[in-house]
Amino acid sequence: MTDYFALLNEPRRPGLDTDRLRQQFLARAADVHPDRVHQASDAEKTAANRHYAELNAACQCLTDPKTRLLHLLELERGSRPAEIQSIPTALADWFVDIAAICQEADTFLLEREQVTSPLLKIQWFERAQDWIERIQVWQQKLNNMRGELDDRLKMLDAAWQTTSQSPDTKVASLARLEELYRFYGYFNRWQNQLSERVARLSF
Repeated sequence: MTDYFALLNEPRRPGLDTDRLRQQFLARAADVHPDRVHQASDAEKTAANRHYAELNAACQCLTDPKTRLLHLLELERGSRPAEIQSIPTALADWFVDIAAICQEADTFLLEREQVTSPLLKIQWFERAQDWIERIQVWQQKLNNMRGELDDRLKMLDAAWQTTSQSPDTKVASLARLEELYRFYGYFNRWQNQLSERVARLSF
């Protein structure tokens, strides 16, 4: 497995400065950008394109907290975290409430598709705006949750750098990182689900 941290000359840690990360990417990608190697041999172009793609993948992975934590866990443990079927207890209420509002919005959208009268379509458009407002309340709640996750990530990053990584300490640190990785995963999934409903309700 390619170590994306090493590829972009970044320390292997949970938190990174994304502005610095992008600068590192641009500095390393400049010489292998497709626009810079168009006069090179086919073999050199292929190698440059492959390296550029790898640098880009590294930047994309490390910029997002969820994928960064997953990559860090894979590097430190040598394998991906196991797939889990149960929702973490701390997120159970969120899961139920967001699933419910998505299901209700889907029912509304299905019913709206059956409307053919122009006059009724206007009424349903107004009802759709109410639905958008309801969903936006949940999007704001999720944004607040994202802020809390980012704060936890900063604390874990600080502990990662200052705590001596004895075997027991490292196991505990990785367990906390894995929990946070899963929380970011649920956050991303829920934000995508709600954004999809808002987009469909807007038309």
